[in-house]
Amino acid sequence: MPGTVGRVPTPATPVPGASTGHSAAGAVLAHDWAGTSLGPPERWDPAIRAVVELVLASPMPMALAYGDDLVLLYNDGYAELLGSKHPTALGRPSAEVHAEIWALPGVGEVIERAYRQGVPFLEKEATLPMGRGRSGVTEQAVFTRSYSPVHDSTGQIVGMLTVAAETTHVTEQLQSLSEVAAALAGTLTLDDVARVALRYAITTFDADSVAFAVDEGGGGWRMVRRVRGELMDEADERLPPLWRRTPVDWSAPVVQAARSGASSFTHDGHPLLETAVDRHDQKIRAMAALPLGTSVVRGGLAVGYGVPHTWSAAERALLAASAELIGQAAERARRFETQHGTAQLLQRSMLPEHLPALPRLRIAARYDPGVDGNAAGGDFYDAFLLPTGGLGVVLGDVAGHDVQAAARMGQVRAALRALALADPAPDAVLTGLDRLVTSLGAEAGTHELFVTVVFGVVDAERQELTLASAGHPAPLIRRCDPDGRSHAEYVDVPTGPPLGLGGQPATTTVAFRPGDTLLLFSDGVVERRRQSLTAGLDALVDAIAKAGSGDPRALCAVATAAVSGGTEDDVAVLAVEHALKPSRSASIEVPAEPTAPSRVRHWMTGQLAEWQVPESVIGAAVLCTSELTTNALLHAGTAARVAVDLSPERLLVSVADSGTRGTVTRTRTDTLSSRGRGLGLIEELSDAWGTDPTVRGSTVWFEILVPPAEGR
Repeated sequence: MPGTVGRVPTPATPVPGASTGHSAAGAVLAHDWAGTSLGPPERWDPAIRAVVELVLASPMPMALAYGDDLVLLYNDGYAELLGSKHPTALGRPSAEVHAEIWALPGVGEVIERAYRQGVPFLEKEATLPMGRGRSGVTEQAVFTRSYSPVHDSTGQIVGMLTVAAETTHVTEQLQSLSEVAAALAGTLTLDDVARVALRYAITTFDADSVAFAVDEGGGGWRMVRRVRGELMDEADERLPPLWRRTPVDWSAPVVQAARSGASSFTHDGHPLLETAVDRHDQKIRAMAALPLGTSVVRGGLAVGYGVPHTWSAAERALLAASAELIGQAAERARRFETQHGTAQLLQRSMLPEHLPALPRLRIAARYDPGVDGNAAGGDFYDAFLLPTGGLGVVLGDVAGHDVQAAARMGQVRAALRALALADPAPDAVLTGLDRLVTSLGAEAGTHELFVTVVFGVVDAERQELTLASAGHPAPLIRRCDPDGRSHAEYVDVPTGPPLGLGGQPATTTVAFRPGDTLLLFSDGVVERRRQSLTAGLDALVDAIAKAGSGDPRALCAVATAAVSGGTEDDVAVLAVEHALKPSRSASIEVPAEPTAPSRVRHWMTGQLAEWQVPESVIGAAVLCTSELTTNALLHAGTAARVAVDLSPERLLVSVADSGTRGTVTRTRTDTLSSRGRGLGLIEELSDAWGTDPTVRGSTVWFEILVPPAEGR
């Protein structure tokens, strides 16, 4: 059976976890891929390597074809279909391997069309001549085949993943298995794996309840569950799943399967009677619990029904294949999270934890790691008060994505602040930094240090902004016209060469009036593969001009999403708004207790009423804040800080936690089915909302515009 997939490479190691010997997996590892369009394994794209892992781990016949010549890579099940053509079919174009059937209607042209257009294809019954056994005797065989698009790390469609089976039963489930394999290839964290696993299992098996559990690594388990009828919308999918933490000796079937490595099938009984946490568990009569089957991550998948259920052989095989694929993805996610957490903690610890709080200048920043996310980067931002009373703002980029780049970033940021506190003139600051970078290059024995930076001084009293740039993209200013409309424009600041090249930076001074917002950004915001820089810059200025308000936190979110497509680079944004009038702020910290959301609702209602906020805004804000507070407490298990900031144009609310994902509070989880509905209301009732990672924990915020006629 032919298969199909696209174009790109990058990893660094052979496919992990594959067996060796005379199997197809062993042949894949031994094959010289450097002589094909796929290239050597160390250059494979991470997404391609993930797909290869899934293919080799699957008990179902699966194949990946790569490049315009559709080079074949397949597993043991697919090798059995090939018969005597294996192993010489490895690394050869599909059209050559299947030359006897490629020109038949519904074969070659269907595969190539699906590849070029990137559209999933399913054929429930296909009768094709296939060679049998080592003798190569040709027979007519009936197949179910499906092709699903595969994306690379940048989000580009790079080909098709093929699942083929010589049977017509369970057709929809086979298609789902193909789709879940493709979806799991794009997962990075255990949260991502849990989302895909739950969504797939509840739909494919039409189950009443699905559970996914993994070990905590240091003792205990954490489990996430989904029940039939639970409302899940796009807003809910963007937040982490609600994990429940359990002790080491927990006796739930999903944990017993994970601990023992053996599957269990209950046809009719009460498998969750001893461990039920709510009425949903109590109603389960039949349950299948399977281990994930990995050595790195102990975990399990459980599928349950509220009525007696007979587990057929085909269903058990499909469950086993699903658990195997999910286990491979969980193992890869655990490795990623270990590396990612260390790198991101290093990155964020070198960035300012708190930005200045000023009456007339509102400041916000955002940092997002690139696609890889495993390495610390060199993007940085800062904002600080100067002895002159002005505000210093900076955004820079030290080339590289490793610990060394992060360390140099820390040196440059610290030196810039020291220079600015001595003499805040932007040209003088960049001249001093140029000497520092030159010295660092000489010390490292390299002239390849590439550092760009833009530094400015905001003078709110004089309503002006002075800027200087060393090879960095020009900042953007969103201005409000007298008629209330807004427009955006790039500041005409001389770019100059990057630091370390002996450049002579020049300054530019422009008006910065009340109502204006300054936006500094790194090149990761506007640069995309196969897209001109001009197109990215145009998309950014257009998005900022059309933003609902000049609030800096909202503009940071708008900026990071302004240019379509994924980026491999880090993204850093810093925004400063010159407010028309000083805003009013208040905050409250609530402990991780079940009564916390109620306390927040009472406090916020009283605070906003005292500020004479319109009742329509109060009602929406209190509802949204209560939902976010509940989520913060459930996710982090630590106290949450709720902050409100009211300006004449908008109400901004943020809820911050200082914990990590995967833990919960003493709050019961019986009411979690309403979580999706609440988050859907946040999306509907607010004008903008988003999440910002911090050094310790994360912050979720939303903004509601205040009607002009009712504004303060």
